[in-house]
Amino acid sequence: MPKGILFVQSNPASPDREDEYNAWYSGVHIPEVCDVPGVTGASRYKVSDASPGGPGDNAYSAVYELEADDLSAVLGEIASRAMDGRMHMSDAMAMDPPPSMVIYEIMD
Repeated sequence: MPKGILFVQSNPASPDREDEYNAWYSGVHIPEVCDVPGVTGASRYKVSDASPGGPGDNAYSAVYELEADDLSAVLGEIASRAMDGRMHMSDAMAMDPPPSMVIYEIMD
């Protein structure tokens, strides 16, 4: 069964909503994404001051561990749940630009 990660970069909607964004992301979003079949774990990261070249465009990243016959179907299920309300989204997360999402498949 293929394994990989979903690498997501995002930001709070505004600096004054950073605490709200982090509380929602860690307390609501991560658990809901981890309920999706094929998602086996998750970790969150904040850009470090030690980053060469500064923080770039995204201050936060999440790495979701995936294991599924079709890794793209996992992302499709996450999107479906976000659209139909089974996953609770927050306007504390910036959507302009939208979060960046990339699936990486593990190499043997």
